[in-house]
Amino acid sequence: MAKEEVTRLFRAAQANLSLRENLNSAPNIETFVQLAQGLGYNFTLQEWKEVTSVNVEELQCKVSEIPGI
Repeated sequence: MAKEEVTRLFRAAQANLSLRENLNSAPNIETFVQLAQGLGYNFTLQEWKEVTSVNVEELQCKVSEIPGI
């Protein structure tokens, strides 16, 4: 279920500039997940990390710029 939710979120963010900007405003991954949950996307921080296999804290880019997403 988490994989589908993460995929749904990234597809929506790619198609919706306002959503993408809202998510990119998150100062950290914890806030990002909280924003996503508030928008109806049902996954936890741990599930997000497992699905994306990315340690966002190490990246120097916005969440929507993560390669392969």
